[in-house]
Amino acid sequence: MKRLQVLARISWESVEMQTSSPQQAESRLSFDPHPTLDEVQSELHHILSTQHFCNSAVLSRFLRYVVEQTLQGNGERLKEYRLGIDVFARTASFDPRVEPVVRTAARRVRARLEAYYESDGRHRAIRIEIPKGGYAAVITNKAPAPPPEPSSVSSEQQPNAQSAIVRRTRLLWTALLLACVFAGAYYLLSRTDNRLNSQDTVLLAEFSNSTGDAIFDDALQTALRISLQQSPFLNVLAEDKVAATLQMMGRPAGTRMTAAVTRELCQRAGTKAYIGGAIGSLGTDYILRLRAIDCQTGNTLAEEQTAAPSKEEVLQAIGSISAKLRNELGESLATVQKYDVPLVTATTSSLEALKVFSIGQKVYRERGPEASLPFDLRAIAIDPEFAMAHFQAGSDYHSLYQVSRARDSISRAFELRDRVSERERLAIEAFYYRNVTGELGKAVQIDQEETETFPREQYGYIRLGVDHATLGQWDRARDATLQATRLIADHSVAVGNLASMELALNNFSGVRQIIQRATERNVDNLQFHTALYAMSFLGGDSAGMEQQRRWFDGTSDEAIGLALAADSESYAGHLVKAGELATRALNSAIRTDGKENGAVWQENNALRDAAYGLADKARQEAEAGLKLAPDSVGVQVEAALAFAMIRDRLRAEGIARTLNQNFPADTQVQSLWLPTIRAQIALNQNDAAAALESLQAASTIELGLTPFVNNLSCLNSIYVQAQADLQAGRAGAAAAAFQKIVDHSGLVWNCWTGALAQLGLARANALEASNARNDAATAARTRALAAYRAFLTLWKDADVDIPILNAARAEYAELTSL
Repeated sequence: MKRLQVLARISWESVEMQTSSPQQAESRLSFDPHPTLDEVQSELHHILSTQHFCNSAVLSRFLRYVVEQTLQGNGERLKEYRLGIDVFARTASFDPRVEPVVRTAARRVRARLEAYYESDGRHRAIRIEIPKGGYAAVITNKAPAPPPEPSSVSSEQQPNAQSAIVRRTRLLWTALLLACVFAGAYYLLSRTDNRLNSQDTVLLAEFSNSTGDAIFDDALQTALRISLQQSPFLNVLAEDKVAATLQMMGRPAGTRMTAAVTRELCQRAGTKAYIGGAIGSLGTDYILRLRAIDCQTGNTLAEEQTAAPSKEEVLQAIGSISAKLRNELGESLATVQKYDVPLVTATTSSLEALKVFSIGQKVYRERGPEASLPFDLRAIAIDPEFAMAHFQAGSDYHSLYQVSRARDSISRAFELRDRVSERERLAIEAFYYRNVTGELGKAVQIDQEETETFPREQYGYIRLGVDHATLGQWDRARDATLQATRLIADHSVAVGNLASMELALNNFSGVRQIIQRATERNVDNLQFHTALYAMSFLGGDSAGMEQQRRWFDGTSDEAIGLALAADSESYAGHLVKAGELATRALNSAIRTDGKENGAVWQENNALRDAAYGLADKARQEAEAGLKLAPDSVGVQVEAALAFAMIRDRLRAEGIARTLNQNFPADTQVQSLWLPTIRAQIALNQNDAAAALESLQAASTIELGLTPFVNNLSCLNSIYVQAQADLQAGRAGAAAAAFQKIVDHSGLVWNCWTGALAQLGLARANALEASNARNDAATAARTRALAAYRAFLTLWKDADVDIPILNAARAEYAELTSL
């Protein structure tokens, strides 16, 4: 490599010296085409600070790594596998043939470098390239421009001519400078009061289309929102808040935003200004205009206009003038440049795909995820690289409890995350780490980055709350979600999550207050009704339970209401009736394309039947769930635990190995479910010590939200721990573990573990009575008898021939005879 550089240098110098003047030759001889380390690092820093790279942390990291490794002499060692691990944090199992993340990034870096050297970097001396066929950087130094040829003017005329040119040039520049100074002063004086501050909120008004081309309807409104929402300075009023304010005005969601409606909504919502857009046609050109208008005075705060020579360049034009408008409204040029991904990158180059996606967004706000999903899938069909459409489809699937499909869509969005704005990138990465790889620690880090970058955006706080809940950190979860509700009081998701979090903390009065306040403002969602059902169950209010169950009838979520009712029946030992309701729930779920939901419920039944001593029935349920949704993580972990509970070690260990291989970084799989499955297998071998050792890993997240069940958690790991303590003869520890399940009724609701915790307390106290003496033994026996009576009262109408019920009756009879 070095020899080729030297040969090229000699050849180049000899040619130049033959064709240049002595002065030029001297200049060429002093030029070194090999840049210094400082020069290369300076050029790299400049490249990464431009619009071509500053909006993509991934591509910036890739380019910096490649250049640094090349400078260190490691260029030949830059292979795809190494880049995947060092740059993209892949594990040792990374296979470039399966996941072409390195090739994709290299292709995009090459394209951005080419664009940079055609625009910002066209006059730069240092040039950095990554030739195709490898990943090592090639760094060259262009020759400086040759000095101008001597003028043909005579030596006597030269000084006078040059002096005249200099005088004219100085006069011209002086005039231009004065003009700029006066124009700038006038602009500042006239605009000072028009600039927004970081606390102001703006409303996005309707984008007017007078071209007659329907392709622009809705699409440009969405494009403008995405473009403006890149800003950490501008606080664009959320669409949920817009809908809530319209409702308060007595207008339905989707009301056409005329000038009068917009201004009234702007004033009622307490926003500073509204921003409207317009597109018209002039010949073959498209004229675009953006205006920011003061809500109170109606004065124009800022205005930008441009022309697009073709339909394909309209999105680019909107992005350009929205960036200028942001700066004119008071945002610093630095943040405008940093957070300004071109719209064709942040969305899609297809106006048709963007229009369909925009309709889907509107449908989602009006009718929910089930109705919007077909539009998102249609947008993907038009443009398979439309990252935000993949992300929205994943969100829809997740809301519909179709977790496996959600994982697939979010994974694709994650692969395309360099094609979105910074705000959307953070959302995609957080969702990916939470729901695909299960890396909750990474998800929390992304959530925190989002709340720091966009502190007035509620979604970062919502996601942070969910991640803390999944880690079992319910106080933190509530605090983060509460911050989201402070930003938008009527945000349905945030308020619903807050209700669930207060329920998890056993703050039942707080739950009712949240729901009552939301209902008064016409905010309603599924979480309110599951929470109300749970509290009715815990309060023994059968009429309230039935009222909430009926709320689900006739909706796409009808299966959830039936599954809740089935769990309540099985909690009391009414397995025949529970089976009928569970069958109806399963059929309803399948009809609405919710196979994964139905499969999870079958696995819940398998765990319950295993715990109740119905091994054959548990096996059938576990196998049926796996057959219905074999790729579901929730189905697999519950099935493995069910097989372990019925002593089918081979089946349990086989599924556990698969989970360990497929989800090596998943926080709950690795730290909660696998330790619990292994502990149950150890219990079957009468090795309580090994079981308790395995469960130590689960102790930090044992209260974590289980995302795929109706209630918040059955606390399976704590139940297995209590059984291990019993087997080890640790009566006090067993009682404490069973009591923990009872004390967290706001998590457990009507799960079978709540019922069997009562029996577990009876057995733990009976064990203590047998080990204690005198008064301590008497007190423990009294507690045991009370707990047995509580369980047998709960199961007074239970079906006959349930093994665990027969065992409890026998144990109670023996204890009373002492």
